Amino acid sequence: MSPHVRPASARTVRPWALLACAALAAGTLAACGSSHSSASASASALQGTARQQACTAVSTVLADGPDADADSVGYAEAQVLPLRQLKLGDPVVGQAVSQLDSAYQAFSTAGTAAAPAAAIAVTKAQNAVNALCPGAAS
Repeated sequence: MSPHVRPASARTVRPWALLACAALAAGTLAACGSSHSSASASASALQGTARQQACTAVSTVLADGPDADADSVGYAEAQVLPLRQLKLGDPVVGQAVSQLDSAYQAFSTAGTAAAPAAAIAVTKAQNAVNALCPGAAS
């Protein structure tokens, strides 16, 4: 047998090996495509609805800053700009946050005579946010 001639068994195995590789490659590509869509679905599920995302953002902003119990005016002042900078995907939560932002602004700039009314407006706005996002504005 010359060194350049292959045995018959090697010639018949090669096409099957190519087919097996092609099938494996096709299966891998299909798995990649399905895992990508599964990953997208999983990521969406982890992120939640627009309302859940908005509530998380509001909670995060309101948890930052001075202690509301120790310095209510300082807390209100510290929340105005971060609340205004939020880009919320839920318009209902966005409206409630806008009202809370306005109430904080009024409370932080109110004189001593207007303070009780401004405090009531803050409480009302906090309750509205908490009705949509439980505990976010506590």
